[in-house]
Amino acid sequence: MNQKIIAAIDIGTNSIHMVIVQIEPSLPSFTVIAKEKEPVRLGDRDPATGELTPEAINRSLNTLRRCKELASSLKAEQIIAVATSATREAANGEDFLRQIKSELGIVVNLISGKEEARRIYLGVLSGMDFNEQPHIIIDIGGGSTEIILADVHEPRLLSSTKIGAVRLSQEFVTTDPISDRELKVLRAYVRGMLERPVDEIWQNLQLNEVPRTIGTSGTIETIAEIHAKDTLGGVPDPLNGYEIKYKEIEKIVKRLARMSYRERLEVSGLADKRAEIIVPGAVILLEAMQMLKLDSIIICERALREGMIVDWMLTRGLINNRLRYQNEVKNRNVIKIAQKYHVDLDYSQRVARFALSIFDQLQGQLHTWSEAERELLWSAAILHNCGVYISHSSHHKHSYYLIRNAELLGFTELELELIANIARYHRRSKPKKKHTAYYQLPHKQYQLMVRQLSAMLRLAVALDRRNKGAIAAVNCQYDSHNRALSLQIKPTEIGDPCSLELWNLSYKKEVFEEEFDVKLIAMITEKLPVATFN
Repeated sequence: MNQKIIAAIDIGTNSIHMVIVQIEPSLPSFTVIAKEKEPVRLGDRDPATGELTPEAINRSLNTLRRCKELASSLKAEQIIAVATSATREAANGEDFLRQIKSELGIVVNLISGKEEARRIYLGVLSGMDFNEQPHIIIDIGGGSTEIILADVHEPRLLSSTKIGAVRLSQEFVTTDPISDRELKVLRAYVRGMLERPVDEIWQNLQLNEVPRTIGTSGTIETIAEIHAKDTLGGVPDPLNGYEIKYKEIEKIVKRLARMSYRERLEVSGLADKRAEIIVPGAVILLEAMQMLKLDSIIICERALREGMIVDWMLTRGLINNRLRYQNEVKNRNVIKIAQKYHVDLDYSQRVARFALSIFDQLQGQLHTWSEAERELLWSAAILHNCGVYISHSSHHKHSYYLIRNAELLGFTELELELIANIARYHRRSKPKKKHTAYYQLPHKQYQLMVRQLSAMLRLAVALDRRNKGAIAAVNCQYDSHNRALSLQIKPTEIGDPCSLELWNLSYKKEVFEEEFDVKLIAMITEKLPVATFN
């Protein structure tokens, strides 16, 4: 595979960041060739409605337009984009994302706080050598703070807390300079919010482990720059690997807290927009380090954007060395959610194997979906029955809601919506226009995907009707001339007529036949070899 140029955009609460990289698949690695950043203050939401303001939306659209132009000028083949805290929480957040798609042609995925933390971890892992030492990663954004405990093998804890530099500035700071009373209230609130993730960090550290501490993103980098200018007379380039002691950070925070906004503007290394929010952001860092008993912190210039690139490479099989385990992040989390809702995994895995077998055999004949859609089908097959956890009655509908609201790491909001819809239609009604969740999918291609993959899932469910593995293999033979599909079924036990499975197929096949415009005929044969599934 040849070198590729990819752009990654992070639409945050305080700023929009873009990184453009050149990927070298043969290594595999990437090199940053350009960066862009604009403090758009998307988090300055309407206090009455909680919506993103027209002004913030316009600032964001203008910045994204410039980002797209820069990416095009550098011949980026693809722009991948995510939105985080501010867009997630705003009532009109999804309208904003649709406007970006409509006006700029950029598809933005909304990701959860924990998914943001996972990608931050990937970004840091791509830029620092973890060796065998555990690492605590602290990323302070405009709307949330991510604290991660990880080693080179996997993240042990991913946390996202609703405290950020912009959010706290809006909610707690009314004086300039900040009064002693407001500063005390702010610090107490931050400590309270950090109590749970800090406790979880301690629980996940083993006896005698001494973690290394990494800081990422704007607040921490700004403090590092102030410290470097004070002590070195200039900022190292790169800043990656720069270390600051807790006591030095404490001095800087005390100094900044005593200053007015105009005085902070005079501080070398402190930009206008950052000067407004630096004190609340620095307080988060200080309290987190104190609660975790951290003596110092090391700067990593790679974070969410670079993690998006690593994730993109992982999903395309471009990384298979020390990050190989990350390829399985989606599968691991699907199984984790299945276990949470007491899914019968033996049964669901049989259904998933049948679904993938049908998918693979019909690929290029009745459908043209690829590996990405195959993964969505597998996930839906594993989780299709999770709604039974709530009630067997209408459990397909319950499955939709449980999947849609599950914290499935590795998946985008759109992918979660697709998995939930595919699972929802494994029984009863086929997808209809009156079904809001299905009809509001952002493109007709996604509706087609749901219809076709859920039709395959229906057949797979029928093939294990007795929930005992009565069928060992299924062979699909498609006659394009007569538009007929023959399902040749091999029973596990010789002589088993599989009458209940055949009856259920006759009942389930109607939706499949309508969707693919074929006649489906199922028959028992004992001559098939047992299929091998990936």
